[in-house]
Amino acid sequence: MLKNIEGQKIPDVTFRTRTENAWKDVTTKDLFAGKKVVVFALPGAFTPTCSSSHVPRYNELLPAFKARGVDSVVCLSVNDAFVMNSWAKDQNAEDITFIPDGNGELTKALGMLVDKTAIGFGPRSWRYSMLVDDGTIKKMFIEREIDGDPFEVSDADTMLKFLDPSAKPPTDVLLFTKPGCSYCAKAKALLGQRGWSYDEVPASPRRLRAVSGKTSTPQVFIDGKYIGGADELEVFLKSI
Repeated sequence: MLKNIEGQKIPDVTFRTRTENAWKDVTTKDLFAGKKVVVFALPGAFTPTCSSSHVPRYNELLPAFKARGVDSVVCLSVNDAFVMNSWAKDQNAEDITFIPDGNGELTKALGMLVDKTAIGFGPRSWRYSMLVDDGTIKKMFIEREIDGDPFEVSDADTMLKFLDPSAKPPTDVLLFTKPGCSYCAKAKALLGQRGWSYDEVPASPRRLRAVSGKTSTPQVFIDGKYIGGADELEVFLKSI
């Protein structure tokens, strides 16, 4: 049975990492001593839930964690350094610290090593998250011990709410744009003035008709709500 070990110190472990094509030893003291660190651990790099939900949301909320005094966010998995480095690049998440617990030493010491032999993984980490302050585990969110790969409490939003119950997640903005569009440039500038990040999708006539029934660019969506073009975005931003 997996145990919550809040209040305990992080065990001393040395990880074999790769930096600039050279081996580099990183210890748990390097990662946690004198720092406030959010850790999230998962079964494996490049796996579906880990790649589509777990890492991306921690990456999106990284500025929100930093604003609340978190020094770093660490992703831990029982994978080797080459895999973890490649995954960090694939996720565009270089500001998250990806730690390869290749031999499962820290995972085992924390009581989170589980047997995934049935699906060909061998020993792997259970999915969980924790807040570590100067080497002491202050909070743990451990997924329920049920079949499959539960993902209910170790997510980034849950950790953010623990750090700050009044925290509101960043606004989600999606732009449909095309090259050389001056109104697209205006929309991006307006969002930049607010410090809002956004995802950008190349516009095509079919895509535009499908999402808004319009043919002009940009087409702007905020938190699932259709806003319109650059002029409508400007009006919307002035109203909030």
